[in-house]
Amino acid sequence: MARYTGPTTRIARKFGEPIYGPDKTFEKRNTPPGQHGLAAKRKKQKEYGTQLKEKQKVKYMYGLLERQFRNTYDKAARMKGQTGVNLLFLLESRLDNIVYRMGIAPTRAAARQLVLHRHISLNGSICNVPSVLVKPGETVAVRERSKSLEVIQNSVAAATKYSWIEFDAKELTGKFLNVPAREEIPESINEQLIVDLYSK
Repeated sequence: MARYTGPTTRIARKFGEPIYGPDKTFEKRNTPPGQHGLAAKRKKQKEYGTQLKEKQKVKYMYGLLERQFRNTYDKAARMKGQTGVNLLFLLESRLDNIVYRMGIAPTRAAARQLVLHRHISLNGSICNVPSVLVKPGETVAVRERSKSLEVIQNSVAAATKYSWIEFDAKELTGKFLNVPAREEIPESINEQLIVDLYSK
């Protein structure tokens, strides 16, 4: 399966929540997509379906393909601590997600594109791999020649601040201070359902 590049509101309606951020279209029509949308909403879901839906939701949210997501889960399972929480920490440490959290890009998909197009540097070196895991203390910045890009300027002006990230809006440079605590991650995710799914 290729990476999804279609309408994001359709996916948000599928999961019943605005997983890509504020969405005016979703607010108007928050039923599942398709002509049987309302009927699908009333249909009772089994345990496996609930677990699969949660996994798919997180995959779409962070923009990963199935193999990438499974590899990330396997890595989380090998780490000390709770597998579900470790999974979220690994996803939050991805370079494209850090760029999004800093407010350099309005969405994770836009952050991924900025990284791929070599607009972002990691510790002073150009990095065009969105999946690179940023370690606490490392610096992420916008390249000098890319600082005037309209998409970056508009995004920084409307950015949300997070306690685990230090960001200088003038220099467009930030530091990943530490991995966020589980309760600090604002998205509505039930990671235990994903663990239960992969544990079968």
